[in-house]
Amino acid sequence: MTTAEARSKLHDLVESLPSEDVPTALRVLEALSSSSDPVPLALRDIPIDDEPETEEEREAVAEARREIEAGKGIPHDEVMRKYGL
Repeated sequence: MTTAEARSKLHDLVESLPSEDVPTALRVLEALSSSSDPVPLALRDIPIDDEPETEEEREAVAEARREIEAGKGIPHDEVMRKYGL
């Protein structure tokens, strides 16, 4: 199928969509057309986390970083194998 044929078929599919599915199709097509955008379309409208980090959270992050620096982290491929991925 040529690009022109695929575009024509796509146009026909869009025209045949039920009205309630048009917004979903639009979001999918927008996501595809902006795939090179570093911020995915789905994330653009999410508000920035405005809750302050607690002392407990800061300590947990610091501890995790120390463990990684000490070589106690689990390699990505090992985790993937463990979960069959």
